[in-house]
Amino acid sequence: MSGSPSLPQAPSVALPPPRYQTLRVIGALVLREMGSTYGRSPGGYIWAILSPLGTIIMMSIAFSLLVHAPALGTSFILFYATGFLPFSMFSITSAKIGRAVRYSKPLLAYPRVTWIDSVIARFILNVLTELVVFCLIIAGIFIIVDTHTILNVYSILIGLSMMAAMGLGVGMMNCLLIGYFPVWTRIWEIVSRPLMIASGIFYLPDDLSPAIRDLLWWNPLIHGIALVREGFYPTYHSSFDTMGYGFGLGMILTMLALIFLRRGHLASMEN
Repeated sequence: MSGSPSLPQAPSVALPPPRYQTLRVIGALVLREMGSTYGRSPGGYIWAILSPLGTIIMMSIAFSLLVHAPALGTSFILFYATGFLPFSMFSITSAKIGRAVRYSKPLLAYPRVTWIDSVIARFILNVLTELVVFCLIIAGIFIIVDTHTILNVYSILIGLSMMAAMGLGVGMMNCLLIGYFPVWTRIWEIVSRPLMIASGIFYLPDDLSPAIRDLLWWNPLIHGIALVREGFYPTYHSSFDTMGYGFGLGMILTMLALIFLRRGHLASMEN
């Protein structure tokens, strides 16, 4: 008895990827980052506000004992907030992005999750977090302290955007360098420590000697902080408010990191 004829096999058709796949992956990574960073610690997001607020209050008290008035305006806490909070936008964003690939290493085994998704997710979450913290602290200062400030929102947003762009560029370059040279983590910690002093948080760079001003001009963080302060002090017009330099340098660093991280992210995962 002859066997029954075999039925023709239907041709295999590759299923199309889900719609908005990248957005869904990034959204899931953002939620994961929120839970792991703030959801597991007592207080959660409260510490994201209390930590910079405490630093600003301590700086205000310390410097008010040394000088009679801040370099701009009459409020110590507002002056140091307009310097420290933009700097915090850069420092926290760059630090988080520098560890993005290694942090997401277990998830990169899934074919739908890529290293660039982890970088974008961390960038979005930390920039939004720092922006909310900035608004809450500044609003609290305005409620408590009568500063009579007329805000230039455009200048403030441009300055904060510049700090975020620099945080992205520096963070991605650190991510690449740490992958190839794990000792870069320690080197960057040493190299970046003077940035808080050299970025004009405690003083106005325009008040320094010409030789020091010319040297500090090359620090892009000074330009971002100057733009933010111009948004709070209408009479302040700094020579350190070059938008093209800060955004251009951040874009160059980001593009270089993107080019080399296409292969270098594998080295970042191994360490």
